[in-house]
Amino acid sequence: MFKDLDPILHSQLRLAVMSLLVGVREAEFNFLKEKTNATAGNLSVQINKLKDAGYIDVVKQFKENYPQTICKITKKGIDSFEAYVNALQSYMNPSGE
Repeated sequence: MFKDLDPILHSQLRLAVMSLLVGVREAEFNFLKEKTNATAGNLSVQINKLKDAGYIDVVKQFKENYPQTICKITKKGIDSFEAYVNALQSYMNPSGE
């Protein structure tokens, strides 16, 4: 009856990052850090977990001689996020009405 919740997305910070990226498709590291109120170290670890799962792509480049990290949501990430939301909805409405 209840669908399993994706353990990758079941982390508060990873879910916040994915929620932001679903809306904007790609974002700079500093934008994600500001919006989630996460520390740089913690956000970096969580971004790597999302990247390793194939949910986001991470592009590191330079902009005006400063390092820039851009996170882009993948098709797999979008599909996984939608499945996670659907699973949560099944928890809120277990009778399916």
